[in-house]
Amino acid sequence: MKVKVDSELCIACGACVSLVPEVYDWDDNGKAMALEDEVPADMEDEVKEALGSCPTEAIEEI
Repeated sequence: MKVKVDSELCIACGACVSLVPEVYDWDDNGKAMALEDEVPADMEDEVKEALGSCPTEAIEEI
């Protein structure tokens, strides 16, 4: 599983970073970004929860 954060849609609410800080962090512009190219299999459920929690649907599974 891979995820991508669209910085144009991100409003920096922090839901993804709070839920899965091992996979999401802040970029230099204060927007969320995915740290991992490939999400570890044992974290897929948490990553999908973060994806579903994004109020602007800025996170997509690729």
